[in-house]
Amino acid sequence: MRKAVSRIWTAFAILAAGALAAPASAELIGDAQRGATLFERQCKACHQIGEGAINRVGPQLNRIFGRRAATGADFTYSKSMARMGADGLTWTLETLDVYIENPKALVSGTRMNYRGMADDQSRSDLLAFLRTLSDNPQNIPEAEPTARMTDHDLDPAILSIKGDPEYGEYLSSECVTCHQPDGTDQGIPAITMWPEEDFVIAMHAYKRKFRPHPVMQMMASRLSDEEIAALAAYFATLGQ
Repeated sequence: MRKAVSRIWTAFAILAAGALAAPASAELIGDAQRGATLFERQCKACHQIGEGAINRVGPQLNRIFGRRAATGADFTYSKSMARMGADGLTWTLETLDVYIENPKALVSGTRMNYRGMADDQSRSDLLAFLRTLSDNPQNIPEAEPTARMTDHDLDPAILSIKGDPEYGEYLSSECVTCHQPDGTDQGIPAITMWPEEDFVIAMHAYKRKFRPHPVMQMMASRLSDEEIAALAAYFATLGQ
């Protein structure tokens, strides 16, 4: 018990001091013209952008930079996206990059039916194009040059960790004070029967502050890779 309390206070101290290191960045110069072509091929079926753009399957993407998630006019967002917006998720160069690479890494229950864009340069090109349709793109802090965080890919070694569900059950007591173990949604999203990889990716997104919820950031920051894998293994078994 004393050890657990000590770890909690240590996590609070780290957060308060701002000592969680941000990932190192690598600059890629985006080609907006190529990005326009990528948009036509991979995004246009669901999204519109430019003069006269309207909401379709997905919201129109004009002025996406600086927009709080789930606040586009006249569009009904998924419950998961609305929650992320309420938590403070704002579309920046970094958060858009994470979302385009793997939508579920940022918004677990997103309705965006897209497996993601793995190529770093392609995402830089697409984001360079999207930024040309935002207000005063030169005033966006990330815009000079088109630089992105390119090392947010989760290490395959982390994803390969085999979690111990019994240990995960032991660790889960704090989780189930908010998340319902029977899988019901009472204003807080269910986490039972998640695919283990999705659970791990989501927790590391909180740990690295891509996902904005401060309580979840704190919780994730004090968990080791093995503990996250154990929790993923445990919650994947609930409801089976």
